Amino acid sequence: MYDSDKRKLLSVLSHGAIFLSATVLSVGLPIAILFLSEDPVVKGNARESINFHLNIYLYGLIFGLLAVVLIGFPLLLILLAASWILPIVAIVKVLSDPTLIYRYPFIFRLV
Repeated sequence: MYDSDKRKLLSVLSHGAIFLSATVLSVGLPIAILFLSEDPVVKGNARESINFHLNIYLYGLIFGLLAVVLIGFPLLLILLAASWILPIVAIVKVLSDPTLIYRYPFIFRLV
């Protein structure tokens, strides 16, 4: 049996890492949690957070390039909103159900 408080904390840290920094360094926290934790739910949440980070960086690059030709600005605003709203939803979900591996919608799962 796994400690539910520890599970909640590590899952929230994985999903909340996106708020720590707008740089690539924020993905380091879920990567560390993925390798250091033994809990399968925490590992699943860390993987999902890593995938979310990678998707945000990829979409940011694509939309940033589109902004050069003046059609990407609305897409960047949508991406900014999604990068705040979706992790908040994930945090609320894992706090309400510590056995849940939250799955972000509309992302590619590379890890």
